[in-house]
Amino acid sequence: MPRDVPLPEGLRPPSRLATLGEFALPLDMIRYGLSGYHLIGATRGDGRPIALLPGYGASELSMRPLEAYLRHLGYHVRDWGLGRNNGRVAADVERFAAQAGAWAKTDGAPLTLIGWSLGGVIARETARNHPHLVREVITMGTPIIGGPKYTALAQRFAGRDFDAIEREIHARNLRGLTQPLTVIYSDRDGIVGPDIAVDIYNPQARNIRVDATHLGLGISPRVWRIIADTLAGVTKPQK
Repeated sequence: MPRDVPLPEGLRPPSRLATLGEFALPLDMIRYGLSGYHLIGATRGDGRPIALLPGYGASELSMRPLEAYLRHLGYHVRDWGLGRNNGRVAADVERFAAQAGAWAKTDGAPLTLIGWSLGGVIARETARNHPHLVREVITMGTPIIGGPKYTALAQRFAGRDFDAIEREIHARNLRGLTQPLTVIYSDRDGIVGPDIAVDIYNPQARNIRVDATHLGLGISPRVWRIIADTLAGVTKPQK
């Protein structure tokens, strides 16, 4: 059962400093290259079907590095199959659910969904609306609480009633999810405020903080190892 929590207050968008920090991605890539030791000893996969969902404005190409790593471990990994994520969440949930239904029928098993940013919203809503299709959900820097007014992209949604959106998201979250949930977030996230990237509703959710920019979450060896351990049933994250 989901926790019966009041509408969250005091939420904040990412700081300007954190948003400017997203330009440090090239430095992060160098740092990540030196931290590949996190991947040593990761458990081999069991071949389960996995689908990767990209963030707002991104295509499947953004998920290619993670896809290659998970395939290396032995998982059956697919792109989400819908091209660039243009932010049409409600429509994309149903489009993706139809795709996931076909895959689940072919595979004979529900999918594990891994979503980056807005891709995580689509993953969670697919799991909420079509629970028989989804085995587990892992998100990276996903806006779970509050909505666009607590992100660096709020201006792109100008003219919308942000307060109404926030209330609607809260009501939806109160419906809860039944699947295992791993929620990866960062205080350095300059796109999605860290206050809204955690799950306060579902008792089974594991909120795991990492040190990464929003744009670096999908290529961080630390994040990859958390994902690998989660898929293998190792619930204690590596240090």
